[in-house]
Amino acid sequence: MPILSTRITSLNAGGGDGWEIFYKARALRTAGVPVTELTIGEPDERTDPAILTEMHRAATAGHTGYAIVPGIPALRDAIAARVTERTGVPTTRDNVLVTPGGQSALFAAHMAACNPGDAALMIEPHYVTYPGTIRAAGAIPHSIETRPEHSFFPDPAEVRRKARQTGASALLVNSPNNPTGAIYPRATLEGLAEVACDGDFWLISDEVYDTQIWEGEHLSPRALPGMAERTMVIGSLSKSHAMTGSRIGWLIAPEAAIAALIDLATNTTYGVPGYIQDAALYALTSDDALEPRVAEPFRRRRAQAQEILARQNIVGLVPSGGAMYLFLDIRATGLSGIEFADALLDTHRIAVMPGESFGPSAAGFLRVALTIPDDRFAEALTTLTGFAATLAKAA
Repeated sequence: MPILSTRITSLNAGGGDGWEIFYKARALRTAGVPVTELTIGEPDERTDPAILTEMHRAATAGHTGYAIVPGIPALRDAIAARVTERTGVPTTRDNVLVTPGGQSALFAAHMAACNPGDAALMIEPHYVTYPGTIRAAGAIPHSIETRPEHSFFPDPAEVRRKARQTGASALLVNSPNNPTGAIYPRATLEGLAEVACDGDFWLISDEVYDTQIWEGEHLSPRALPGMAERTMVIGSLSKSHAMTGSRIGWLIAPEAAIAALIDLATNTTYGVPGYIQDAALYALTSDDALEPRVAEPFRRRRAQAQEILARQNIVGLVPSGGAMYLFLDIRATGLSGIEFADALLDTHRIAVMPGESFGPSAAGFLRVALTIPDDRFAEALTTLTGFAATLAKAA
């Protein structure tokens, strides 16, 4: 066949895509082998039946044709109202682009912020798709490592140094953070905002976990002085409303950026199906208690995990303020995150994400999703810690 473009073949920079353990676990399940899966952020409670009823109603009523590309006006208005209420930043539909999930918004933001060959900064540990998304947009990803002894918070001084060194056009931040659960303090975000202003580049803020706050408070950098005109915010209903498969998200940005991004959407996704948008509108406007209900199991299992981990001293828990994950330190076993995750799956049929999937600074850690029923979760975590203790004795 003809040669594939380097744009496609270089998305993972010649390495893996970070999902190898997940694929291995799914292959086992397909073969009929029971696996306890704690890999992806997939809520175990599926989309609320009332939302699905509205989706069905909209589809059978005929909203199955092309929907307006930027998003139906009522949904853009509802998203704008939500953002205004939660951040205090005046937001209108002209600041909103509805996208097929947060991943699409992430790609669109970097397409808007970066020219081909530009440097795009990202805080590490980072979500698995960040480097590939940046490369897909034609930019070059540059990681800024964080350290567990500093709660994986980024150092604005290090970001400033890297921005000057690379001539960066964008900085991607994620708080609450996936995979660490870190919620960046106000002082950290103010420092990052100052660096973005001084360097005159875009700050892209992935805020898809903004409804999963366990300690502290979420602050959108767009709400900081002078940042509304240089910040793009990624949002989604996947985590807040358990609508992962519906692929419905948004990008918040200055009006001129959204106007240009509508052209991108016209030439790529051509919008989101209207019946899904109708269901999203219903989800955002019909039940204020839904978001807390979706989040509560993760809060409960986090507390459950803290109790289990407190009874041993081999596996460390990185303090987390939000998101649906635990970030575990298994360096005392002498294994890498990849080695431990592979052995855990082979030995106990429990699948977790190795820290190395999220960048080198997460080596020796695991991300564990809080996404199975409480009793099964407690059993899996107890097995994991027991396995770690056995490995540590043998090391």
